[in-house]
Amino acid sequence: MSRRFRPVPLAWSALQGFSVEGMTVMETTAEATGTDICVAPPEREPRRPDGRDNYTISEVVALTGLTAHTLRWYERIGLMPHVDRSHTGQRRYSNRDLDWLGLVGKLRLTGMPVADMVRYAELVRAGDHTYRERYELLEATRRDVRSRIAELQDTLAVLDRKIDFYGDTGRALASERS
Repeated sequence: MSRRFRPVPLAWSALQGFSVEGMTVMETTAEATGTDICVAPPEREPRRPDGRDNYTISEVVALTGLTAHTLRWYERIGLMPHVDRSHTGQRRYSNRDLDWLGLVGKLRLTGMPVADMVRYAELVRAGDHTYRERYELLEATRRDVRSRIAELQDTLAVLDRKIDFYGDTGRALASERS
């Protein structure tokens, strides 16, 4: 499968107030099928209400599965540095905030330490001149993930052998008894 890359403008509300003009992410497209494999979020994520771009903390809790405490903590530590507020001071999250939280969730699943996630957020807010540092941070995380996947594949092979053994032994014992 050949891939072509094209820049796609990014703007997350976690970055509002910072200069992000010209910031791009590379979109991976499978030319053979014409299917863009990186544009839409995976189907298993909860669907956002159409035409909405303003969510309360309880709605974000329902959409993301995170707790309100976690959302406030993310903001406090700088992982979610800018969340709009209503005139009464209540947090108002946007679709861009939800996108950022989706990325943070993926980074959490990689096992990336919170300090590294905060560092990544700081680098994004710092601007384009931090691309190399961001690349290196994500590349190191990818190496860790690949290493863990290899360990899990080895573990799965051991489990498969044990399951096969017990399945074969169980069938042998059953045939001896009949």
